[in-house]
Amino acid sequence: MDLAKLSQNVSDFNSRKFKFWSFLSMFLLVFVHGYNLQIRYMQPWTVPFEQLNVTTFTEYFLANGIFRFRIPMLFIISGFLYALHDARPYGQRTKKRLRTLLLPYLIWSALGFAFTYFLEIFPYTRDIVSNSNIVRIDDSRALLHDYRWYEMLGRWILIPVPYQLWFIRVLLIYNIAYPAIRWCVTHRIAKWIFFGVAFLMWFGTMGFILVEGEGLLFFSLGVWIQKSNFNIDSPRKWLNPVWWGAAFILLAAGKTVIAFMGQPVLGNGIFPVLAMLHKLVILSGLIAAWYGCNRMVSWFMQRTWFVWLSAFAFIIYAVHAPLVAYAIEALFAVVKQIPHYRLLSFVFLPLIIISFAVGTGALLRRVWPRLYGVLTGGRGM
Repeated sequence: MDLAKLSQNVSDFNSRKFKFWSFLSMFLLVFVHGYNLQIRYMQPWTVPFEQLNVTTFTEYFLANGIFRFRIPMLFIISGFLYALHDARPYGQRTKKRLRTLLLPYLIWSALGFAFTYFLEIFPYTRDIVSNSNIVRIDDSRALLHDYRWYEMLGRWILIPVPYQLWFIRVLLIYNIAYPAIRWCVTHRIAKWIFFGVAFLMWFGTMGFILVEGEGLLFFSLGVWIQKSNFNIDSPRKWLNPVWWGAAFILLAAGKTVIAFMGQPVLGNGIFPVLAMLHKLVILSGLIAAWYGCNRMVSWFMQRTWFVWLSAFAFIIYAVHAPLVAYAIEALFAVVKQIPHYRLLSFVFLPLIIISFAVGTGALLRRVWPRLYGVLTGGRGM
């Protein structure tokens, strides 16, 4: 997302607000990927198959509940910002996105691939990679060294080892398809059909080839908000953030309890229930966060240290995975005798990795700014 010169197009406060939520979304992403219960790969309907206690409740409540509104928030912001610049020629904008999205995507995908391939050389770290299941391709092949050449190529281009890069891939596709999306969301009749299909794709967690529901719905919603001049400053009565905030907390807590305790009662019916609650958590979280946290946004964006830190949002996003997944495996081997080691790891490991990413980014930006600009697509310069 290009946040430069944003204040020329929206109010100063909303400019700061976009920057705040863009950074916080990346910051919280590290904690989501630092989730360390037995079943690590989270879906909206994930059932942990563990006992409910302080550790399991806290991690599931946050990582698969409270923090899950961030990606839709990023897509809305991305769609809104992209729709601001229709005066620029399509070819010029697309060429710029290839430089600011596609190039960093390919570079970080290659770096993640090379890092993992290097770890597989040594027995101890090879076991960490294998146990993480990040690059497992079937029951007998859990390492990149087991891949065929075309599977390696597919990993680099389509399914990166740094799994968080899917967001950039999808965002690039929607940027390229922007003229069609803009027509659909502004055409009187087409917008109802388009949003109906996009909503069903999102609600059903569906996708087709490289188009998936969450990104399509919320990126398009951001475009529509900008084109319709929807009021993003003051909520309408039905968007009261107090009520939506209460619903957000209660729904996330209810989903968590049901995930741990609901299967004996609901049987296989627990999966659609969890999926539906997940969508309601996201919607309520988006409304509560955007309209209900203005004082928090204002306080943080007046702090010089936070504004400086927020410039490293992209480097945090790019560096943290798969590093965080491998670090969980290595850390557990050392601290598993410590009481509440999983909860402590969930809190402190992401903070350590964020600090490492920021430190690396700050050093690289100072010593080799041109390379830093290439790696980040010009962000945070």
